[in-house]
Amino acid sequence: MRASRAAVDSAEPTGRWIKSSYSGPQGNCVEVALLSDGQVAVRNSRRPAGATLVFTSIEWEAFLRGARNGEFGEPA
Repeated sequence: MRASRAAVDSAEPTGRWIKSSYSGPQGNCVEVALLSDGQVAVRNSRRPAGATLVFTSIEWEAFLRGARNGEFGEPA
């Protein structure tokens, strides 16, 4: 899956950024936020001021389906 826009520097979420419940003790994980236009922003939780990837709601749902179905393999 590729981002609908390569990367954006300033995606403003409509609510708060949500960190994955699978985040490790050092906080090495991703955060997601819903954007006002219905897209989903994703960023590195350790670099919140860094680049943000933005996905359409259809792309995000496809990713979640794939993750739930084990399409990406087991974590290393």
